[in-house]
Amino acid sequence: MPAAARLPINRCNLPAVILGGLTYQQHPVPLVLDGVETLHRALFQHLDAVADIAARGQLFRDYMAAHFCLDQLEEAGYEPASGSRGKANWLRLLRGWSFDADGLEGAALKAWVESRFGLPPRFHGQPLRDYGGAAWRRYEEMRSRALYGTNALEAQLDVLYAWCQYEFHRAGSARGCLDLYRGVNRLDDHEVLSPPGDASPVVLFNNLTSFSTSKERAGEFGDAILEVRVPAAKVLFHHGLLPSLLKGEDEYLVIGGVYRVRRWDF
Repeated sequence: MPAAARLPINRCNLPAVILGGLTYQQHPVPLVLDGVETLHRALFQHLDAVADIAARGQLFRDYMAAHFCLDQLEEAGYEPASGSRGKANWLRLLRGWSFDADGLEGAALKAWVESRFGLPPRFHGQPLRDYGGAAWRRYEEMRSRALYGTNALEAQLDVLYAWCQYEFHRAGSARGCLDLYRGVNRLDDHEVLSPPGDASPVVLFNNLTSFSTSKERAGEFGDAILEVRVPAAKVLFHHGLLPSLLKGEDEYLVIGGVYRVRRWDF
């Protein structure tokens, strides 16, 4: 894991140098965000009693609305004249990502990954390599605009991630991996860490990246397809949890780091 692509601290049970590295892809273990399961224990106790995944999805939405006062923003301190972004919430972030991963919502999501897992973004509209450069300052500005004055937006994402992992655990796949696909035009546009000509190159992905469960759908977005074994623990959200979101591409939002990939050319 390159030193420039990780932070020395984060807010989960493994440091970034481990969870972002190639070894983690090969030998994954659950990732747990600090304090989330304890703070939201009631949610998971209620979920345990519901057999239907669609009903659990509705229960999750109701819990988020109640806990974060999403339907009564004034109770959370929102004042329309203050210029705050109280209406920004986890649903708007996911929808915004589906339209533009390099927009304001994408900046908020990437900032959450950076904070919780210690993996800074590597791309946001343009490559982010120089922390003192113009591209990084632009990202910092968007990150600040996306998060300032919001209603515990990063805490909402904490619960979203914990729920996603709960569902994997309930399905018995929390320690497993998923075969996911991403369409690309040029592998060289990614940060390839292995020597040229490697049949299974090692790639450093952005700290949050979209993949698909469908090779055919992924092929619509590039001239080649990258097949990646992704630990379930590195999935923030996927279309199967709430079918009305991200369903167009059978999409999974995957926490980045180093992965060995298999390339399929057309």
